[in-house]
Amino acid sequence: MKRQDVGTLQAEGKPFVTHVIRNPARSGEWIVFFQLSTGRSFFLIDEHDEVESFRQLDRLIEVLQRLGIKLAEIHF
Repeated sequence: MKRQDVGTLQAEGKPFVTHVIRNPARSGEWIVFFQLSTGRSFFLIDEHDEVESFRQLDRLIEVLQRLGIKLAEIHF
């Protein structure tokens, strides 16, 4: 799911849970996935349709805040 799609979900009032997990391909990095109430889930992807990966949690949290997300579960 691209960043603009996250905003669309929020604008439509569709509930979802935000999860932050370690990137299984790069253990020193973090990725985000969104779980919708329908049971479907999506990773946060960039403009090239690649999963966005963050080396620093602070940077990832800044991105989530800019997207309007107020709560995320962090799994480590």
